[in-house]
Amino acid sequence: MTHPVPFPHMARAVELAKAAAQDGEVPVGAVVVKDGRVVGEGANAPRSHKDPTAHAEIIAMRAAAKALGDERLTGCDLWVTLEPCAMCAGAIAHARISRLYYAADDPKGGAVDNGPRLFTQPTVHHQPEVYGGIMATEAAAILREFFGERR
Repeated sequence: MTHPVPFPHMARAVELAKAAAQDGEVPVGAVVVKDGRVVGEGANAPRSHKDPTAHAEIIAMRAAAKALGDERLTGCDLWVTLEPCAMCAGAIAHARISRLYYAADDPKGGAVDNGPRLFTQPTVHHQPEVYGGIMATEAAAILREFFGERR
């Protein structure tokens, strides 16, 4: 008998991160969920898309906005394997994501609980609820392996 995954949406984001790594991209995956249903997902693809904005979070939010027919993702949760950077945190605020769940901290490039801590700034119009460290061990291992192979 198999046991249910305690965080199935983060588990899916981890699968997407692994797929990104196989494609030579930094292994980050993201899933947007509304009312328990996945409405968008993405894996890092800046290199393959030749697009510096093709981060997993952006791709997932674009897919969700298209699926929902609205640029506002109010009531949506974003599950991502790495703490979002400043660009992605800004997009999360603009999209009005309700809850952000992330796995691994990013002391160098993160902008949520590290760096500029974007959601604490008085000029940010929307601050999602933030929950970090979910499946952090798994996500960090994928990143370590990816960068270790490139050194």
